[in-house]
Amino acid sequence: MKILVTGANGYIGAKVVKRLCELNNEVIAVDISDENIDKRAKFISKNIFLDNDNMFKFFDEPDICLHLAWRDGFKHNSVLHMEDLSYHFKFIRNLIDNGLKHIAIMGTMHEIGYFEGAIDEDTQCNPTTQYGISKNALRSSIQNYLKDKDVVFQWLRAFYIFGNDEYGNSIFCKIRQAVKNNQKLFPFTSGKNKYDFIHIDELANQISLAISQKKVNGIINCCSGEPISLSEQVQSYIDNNNLPIKLDYGKFPDRPYDSPCIYGDNSKILLILEESKK
Repeated sequence: MKILVTGANGYIGAKVVKRLCELNNEVIAVDISDENIDKRAKFISKNIFLDNDNMFKFFDEPDICLHLAWRDGFKHNSVLHMEDLSYHFKFIRNLIDNGLKHIAIMGTMHEIGYFEGAIDEDTQCNPTTQYGISKNALRSSIQNYLKDKDVVFQWLRAFYIFGNDEYGNSIFCKIRQAVKNNQKLFPFTSGKNKYDFIHIDELANQISLAISQKKVNGIINCCSGEPISLSEQVQSYIDNNNLPIKLDYGKFPDRPYDSPCIYGDNSKILLILEESKK
């Protein structure tokens, strides 16, 4: 398949492009820079927010668009989330109006807002940050736009991501950076809140397999389906990687909009993973 990936040089994007190439897809990787993009992909440097008469034709009529592009994803109350929202919608609408038949977009558990327990596709959204509000609005607007169109729509909702590299802005990446800077203590919260953690490589695999099929659509939680406390996950990460640093508990308050226990219902992604084995 010919797959257009926006935000291809990002923390998630670079891993997904690599996995899609491994699955023998023709990948068109779009971003401003190609520093981290697999060389098997065709790279196009472009700001997708800038006008183009026919984006579908410009990108050589892909079978699928995986829209990962998003600015300030780790800055939950950045003004860019709302400022960019209409540009995301305009870009996706341009592709669809000119012939795209399969759109997959990266979502986030921050669309949900404060919630305790397992999130499924029917869980009501009440986002409390600019990031969550903007993502939720994009999903709702695209769903509404596609309601009378013959287009496959997949909303890939991610949770908490960790990995072994220094590239990115997650807490795990920051710990890596702190070790590199010879810090012995890492300022931390209470660590009591429980989240759904997934390794970046497994997330890339789940995303790639999800968009490689059309039977399971709509909101798809890309996750482990298991809640683990932040302290347990971070300490495990430190121990497994033999990092010479300790957590300094209580230096930062827990964020008021974070839920004490929130995780994803992974039933749909498990169906996809099981089917891929066949």
